[in-house]
Amino acid sequence: MPIMEKQTAREKKCQMLPKVPVPPLKQTLDTYLKCVQHLVKEEQFKKTKVIVEKFGAPAGVGEVLQKKLLERRDKTTNWVYDYWLEDMYLNNRLALPVNSSPVMVFPTETFRGHKDALRFAAGLIRGVLEYAALIDARALPVDFARGQQAGMPLCMEQYYRLFKSYRYPGLKTDTLEVQINEASSASQHIIVACKNQFFVLDVVANGKQLMETEILSQLEKIMTMAEREDEKLPPFGILTSDGRTEWAQARDVLTKDPTNRDTLALIESCLCVVCLDEPSGLEPRDTNRALLMLHGGGREKNGANRWYDKSMQFVVGLDGICGVVCEHSAFEGIVMVQCSEYLMKYIAGSASKMARSSSIRKLPAPRRLPWKSNAHIQRLLTASGDRLQRVVDNLDMDVFKFKAYGKEFIKKQKMSPDAFIQLALQLAFYKCNRRLVTTYESASIRGFQQGRVDNIRSATPEALAFVMSMTDERANVSDSEKIRRLIDAINAQTNYTIAAITGMAIDNHLLGLLRIAEELNMEKPEIFCDETYLASNKFVLSTSQVATTMEMFCCYGPVVPNGYGACYNPQSDHIVFCVSSFWEYTQTSSAVFVKALNESLEEIRDVCNRSGAAATKQADIGQEAGQRHKSGK
Repeated sequence: MPIMEKQTAREKKCQMLPKVPVPPLKQTLDTYLKCVQHLVKEEQFKKTKVIVEKFGAPAGVGEVLQKKLLERRDKTTNWVYDYWLEDMYLNNRLALPVNSSPVMVFPTETFRGHKDALRFAAGLIRGVLEYAALIDARALPVDFARGQQAGMPLCMEQYYRLFKSYRYPGLKTDTLEVQINEASSASQHIIVACKNQFFVLDVVANGKQLMETEILSQLEKIMTMAEREDEKLPPFGILTSDGRTEWAQARDVLTKDPTNRDTLALIESCLCVVCLDEPSGLEPRDTNRALLMLHGGGREKNGANRWYDKSMQFVVGLDGICGVVCEHSAFEGIVMVQCSEYLMKYIAGSASKMARSSSIRKLPAPRRLPWKSNAHIQRLLTASGDRLQRVVDNLDMDVFKFKAYGKEFIKKQKMSPDAFIQLALQLAFYKCNRRLVTTYESASIRGFQQGRVDNIRSATPEALAFVMSMTDERANVSDSEKIRRLIDAINAQTNYTIAAITGMAIDNHLLGLLRIAEELNMEKPEIFCDETYLASNKFVLSTSQVATTMEMFCCYGPVVPNGYGACYNPQSDHIVFCVSSFWEYTQTSSAVFVKALNESLEEIRDVCNRSGAAATKQADIGQEAGQRHKSGK
């Protein structure tokens, strides 16, 4: 039973990971004040300081809540997991596309016709089956931390949710359902979306998984069935693109009919969704591919050819625009990257295998999923389509490849590439707005049992001092002073990063204290009603590093109406940035931000180069003087 041994050893390793700590109360409150002081007006900060000191006073409310939180830590595997999941995802009522679901955009494929696209899709599905088998056998190699915590084993639980999760819409809060320990009843079907129709593709026949050639044959049948105009059903997938409460209400209407109930049950229990998209008619530039992956281009294009509640939706466009859309509540970006890269490698290796594979079994045809509609449901479909169109029309996206340098140059400066890029983002924002704002950078806490993320608050006081030195023309700040401030800001960012990944950041802790107060039916503590706290949780700049080893990139939308989403992928000699904002908010512009970002990266490089040249010159002068001294001149 080698697989069972492997599984047990692996699970033991995960159980050996420590529990997420609860930081000391005073430390969190001191850090909180330091994080907000330079971002709010002086009068407001004075008021906040009094509120925070009262909350943290001996025998005060804070200490009562902290004691309860420590008790919760003792009783649970991960004290913050449920609180965080509800706050970050399940309670959020916004539509999943753009607002919540990140996407990975694969390299553009050059399909000569639909057969090539279906061949690619068949390879992808076969790769999914292989990867799912590795996950079920707990045979994936354990991930280890890189960077600050290099060599530390990481919790693998997020992988186990990749193909076994489904997010059910709720009127007030959603439900994330995960079938973790049910390997025996593992899904034996995937859902294929084609021309807004949904089909069940059984991936097992007579106890044996389908070969790639068999999957291709089934996909061809699906494509033929989807062409039949007389059997065409309304575009029910569009309902899943709606706000979560609206979709929950629509789902209640759908489930009154047993046909719809059965169809939903099959979709909700599938391994994944594969969307065969019609050609978009758009130039396959990076920005267009990102937009199409995020929202499908609305109902006029492929926006209804989706089922957003499912954790993994693979998109294969007949025009070669491909990628994956992820329902984010089940896992983080790194899991999406690892899965995507495995699949790309699998597809690259499978093309030659398919030509020499064995004969195809006679298989029952895939089934079109039936829906029952009526006038009420038709109105719901139209309303959902209208709301998706507003999301599509509102998204301002700019995918920008910065080619002047990449992480190798930054490493040569003996600086952390992530901290360096974060400071470039701060400088870009400051150039556009002459102020800094609350910034979110996700930090993995997978070094702990069931660890997900906490927040690195990148808009530090040191970052403000640095960006002011770079933009204040009157002060005429010297290069050596700019470098000193850059190093201070890099160190502050790096220290906050270490605090976050070791469970010592403030956001999860403050959320835990708030939730404990709610559970105790206490009046909401003043610290959480204070306008500083409320503003500090509206992340105008939402950032994330999603690095890949292959040519692909991740993107997402902003998290507030007046904000920016900024996802970046540092490579050795270039950096890919995906900057998003909303057209409706006229003070933001992705193109303007990208221009400022390009300038910022060039200006920081120039300061580093001038400073490095000056240091070299100084060293040469020193060396020359020493040689003269030695020779008695």
